Amino acid sequence: MHKGGHVYIATNKHRNVLYTGVTSKIINRVYQHKTHFYKNSFTDKYNIEYLVYYEWFGRIEDAISREKEIKKWNRQKKIDLINSLNPEWKDLWNEINGE
Repeated sequence: MHKGGHVYIATNKHRNVLYTGVTSKIINRVYQHKTHFYKNSFTDKYNIEYLVYYEWFGRIEDAISREKEIKKWNRQKKIDLINSLNPEWKDLWNEINGE
């Protein structure tokens, strides 16, 4: 049985660093970013704490393929993607967490 997954883009307070990731448990993963669970990681070093974009896929393999595609994009194309669904760049944590 295959399980689904999310591709997401997260950023820091200044919105000057974009991190693209993939996970099968988005709530847990974003919580890890917010709490700096993985010390000395890229996301810890650059204070990546704000979820600004995500997509759901029914198969994790499809999510991984999409992540690889987005990671190849230049910054402006990623910004355009975020703006298409979240033009205010609000933190989507409450949306995924049900708060």
